[in-house]
Amino acid sequence: MAGAGEESSKRTCIWRNARLATMSQSLSGLGVVDDGAVVAREGRIVFAGPAAQLPTALMRDAEIIDCGVRWITPGLIDCHTHLVHAGNRANEFEMRLAGATYEEVARAGGGIVSSVKALRAASEDDLVRETMPRLDALIAEGVTTVEIKSGYGLDLENEKKSLRAARRMGDERAVTVRTTFLGAHALPPEANGDKSAYIDLVAKKMLPAIAAEGLADAVDGFCEGIAFSPEEMARVFEAAKALGLPVRLHADQLSNLHGAALAASFGALSADHLEYTDEAGASAMAKAGIVAVMLPGAFYFIREAKKPPIDLFRRQGVKMAVATDCNPGTSPLTSLLLTMNMAATLFGMTVEECLLGVTRHAAAALGMSSETGSLEPGKWADLAIWDIESPAELVYRMGFNPLHARIWRGR
Repeated sequence: MAGAGEESSKRTCIWRNARLATMSQSLSGLGVVDDGAVVAREGRIVFAGPAAQLPTALMRDAEIIDCGVRWITPGLIDCHTHLVHAGNRANEFEMRLAGATYEEVARAGGGIVSSVKALRAASEDDLVRETMPRLDALIAEGVTTVEIKSGYGLDLENEKKSLRAARRMGDERAVTVRTTFLGAHALPPEANGDKSAYIDLVAKKMLPAIAAEGLADAVDGFCEGIAFSPEEMARVFEAAKALGLPVRLHADQLSNLHGAALAASFGALSADHLEYTDEAGASAMAKAGIVAVMLPGAFYFIREAKKPPIDLFRRQGVKMAVATDCNPGTSPLTSLLLTMNMAATLFGMTVEECLLGVTRHAAAALGMSSETGSLEPGKWADLAIWDIESPAELVYRMGFNPLHARIWRGR
């Protein structure tokens, strides 16, 4: 027997007496409709626009919800997280407060490798139990889609365990989960410093096995001096492309290894961080249609001084997304609303850029533009309804959650 949520998703539902920020490309700015309505049937939007244009036929036998002149946006999308992890790294936070750099923490045996040890010691059930509160915090702020990376297992069985735990998040909560295989995140201790051999393991053994089980929607890597070179990442991406998996890249965060240009050469969905990206990299991203994912939580938490070149991305016409980068070492952040405020105050992004960055452009960074990210017919009825006077409040406020209701796939 179908549950109440399933039944409600099959009915026609109409949200009326609302102001819409549709995020539609066919409208300017945020796609605002002052007196709007959204209609969903079988979990999909069939109408979103001015209430005066609502077809009468859609109103027959429909459930009508009066929104009380509240604002409706698409459900928010957190397009870059490392949500599945075990334990925390508060001790490293103390080290950095005492003056240690990100690189110094990593070379002292901390950093990603310490999270690897914790994840390997945890069971899949442990990971699900520990991750669920972090996911619930995002959901409570109107998030309806979240990307979750692996990258703390660094061997086949533990990477699979991490990805299975991530998939279970979407089974146990009303949220869409996209999983990303991040085997090329760091060098595990047993590799004994041999990056080439480990990259062979990732590309030739781990990736095919994970693809065969359908555990990953995309492949990512960390292209940096303390991680992997562009040449090493290219080997992983070539293997991913051969298996039909799209790629993304942690690029140009701590130095300019031309990761943005590498991502562009492989037609990546996104390049993320990008503090040191140069004009050639931004131009390559623009030509390839790659989304730049801004991660102000990490910038703030590790006290970086080099900001990503926002003006350069604007001039080149590069779409910009915004995400929490939730992870235990450099961005223990589970508020996408606060992340938008950080993107505005730290990076100088506009309200419009921030809101598009957690909706339409975040969907593009996940290859989901046809499914979600805007209020348009054919897309999932993923909505967030807000007690606000203007969309700017979603970026302006800190530590305040004005979510009135969250709708996932029409229910």
